[in-house]
Amino acid sequence: MKMKPINDRVVVKPAPADTKTKGGIIIPDTAKEKPQRGEVVAVGPGKDGNMMTVSVGDIVLYGKYAGQELNYDSQDYLIMREDDILIILED
Repeated sequence: MKMKPINDRVVVKPAPADTKTKGGIIIPDTAKEKPQRGEVVAVGPGKDGNMMTVSVGDIVLYGKYAGQELNYDSQDYLIMREDDILIILED
């Protein structure tokens, strides 16, 4: 079964949280920050005739408290409106 969001919804697979700092210090689970970066895995058709600007495979940044958490097939995802996405990262 595949996920197919409706309207202007987007499904994002969050990037894994950092486990070490750049200096090599291990971060305990209680101090890890919620990731604000992820990969778009599904996109809805848009709303009120407006086309979606994100597409599957885009790496995006989103607000810290954006989206609804979902666990599907033992994977964590976020379902959010396209408006909650702040930026698309490009190479």
